[in-house]
Amino acid sequence: MRNRRRSVRWNTMRILAAGFLGVIFLGGVLLWLPVSNQQPIAFIDALFTSTTAVCVTGLITITPATQFTLFGKIVLMLLIQIGGLGVVACMASFFFLLRKRITVKERIVIQETYNMDRLGGIVGLVKKVIIGTFVVEGAGALFYAFQFVPEYGLIKGLGYSIFHAISAFCNAGIDILGTTSLSVYSANPLVNLTTMALIVLGGLGFVVWFDVLHMIRLTLKRRQSPVSGVVGLNLHTKLVLVMTAVLIFGGAALIFLMEQGNPETMRGMSAGEKVFSALFQSVTTRTAGFFTMPQGPLYDETKLLCSILMFIGGSPAGTAGGIKTTTMAMLILACLTTVRGGKNIECFGRKITFENFRTGFAVAMLAMGIFLGGTMLIAVIEADSVSLIDIVYETTSAIATVGLTADLTPHLERASQVILMILMYTGRIGPVTLALVFAGKANPKTRLRELPGERVMVG
Repeated sequence: MRNRRRSVRWNTMRILAAGFLGVIFLGGVLLWLPVSNQQPIAFIDALFTSTTAVCVTGLITITPATQFTLFGKIVLMLLIQIGGLGVVACMASFFFLLRKRITVKERIVIQETYNMDRLGGIVGLVKKVIIGTFVVEGAGALFYAFQFVPEYGLIKGLGYSIFHAISAFCNAGIDILGTTSLSVYSANPLVNLTTMALIVLGGLGFVVWFDVLHMIRLTLKRRQSPVSGVVGLNLHTKLVLVMTAVLIFGGAALIFLMEQGNPETMRGMSAGEKVFSALFQSVTTRTAGFFTMPQGPLYDETKLLCSILMFIGGSPAGTAGGIKTTTMAMLILACLTTVRGGKNIECFGRKITFENFRTGFAVAMLAMGIFLGGTMLIAVIEADSVSLIDIVYETTSAIATVGLTADLTPHLERASQVILMILMYTGRIGPVTLALVFAGKANPKTRLRELPGERVMVG
């Protein structure tokens, strides 16, 4: 039974890897067709746009607002939605629509995709994920409509509202407004707050949603006090909420301090606009890609900080990328445990298992290796024409599926753009998934082998 489960896990990873590739290629073909374009487009630009949409990244080589027709924009929106929900969830939704029974094997695939402990309730979980996604996106579209409908008219305004609600919630960061993203709305509280709320909700992860909602439901029914409800949250939920809050508000404070005197970004803003812009910049590094102030003129130290925030990214089982907040939390806790001379990685009165930490460590190391490899290759290709910090900003944005750009992607050589596509794809399916797909199935003999231990020098 255990060997069968490992086989299904490996097949699940192949399904994810192949499924995203198939959707990317199909989307590239659709976006390349004349019916999708107002002017001719190179196939590699169409493929790059499909990749950035399915991988919910946001880096772009063309301007979607002026490049694509209504049909092309609808295709782009659907690709973002598929990328945000994930191939497996979209397949399951088609089964629901067709009233097709989901077999045990397909349930195991869904279980492995969402990294759940139990097989029971998997179908119900996917239904809640799909319904929750559309409810939040619908609410976001409604709030956007108060701004876009008066500005663009009823039909166009509603279309813009739906598109940007999906793009924000799926952490894609692709817009159809022009070349300046949401910069024209930098002082608009409605657009800012709606976008930030959608980004954060998408980045928290569906598991956190359901845990918090369950806690709120029990508290409202007076079965527990608010304090005991918070204490009773899962360890995963607590780690996600704490790390998200620290990264958002800590990042915003540092960005404000670094950029408030920059004449090309914040200096001309009022105090309120500076706070909003700093907070938005910190939130969008959760892997969203929208921006309300230009990214190219940011100080180098700000770009480095944002690169770190982007690399960490959002949280598991959501629409965000990066190595994830929980992985970073485990690495920090493991470091503190070692420094203090402890034995177990502990947090909120619970012990994090070694297997759990080992997976997180593998994710971080593989992502770092792929990121450094891509950065060095692009630096070689571009030679001395681009600064290293801008290349780091772009490659971090790609591997973490963010989409923030230092005005670099459209001007890169085609070879560099291909590398960015590979980084985006790797970031979306996960470096561990990619590594295991290429490594193949594990050898049972290796898993059972026990060798004598020996110490090596460190430090």
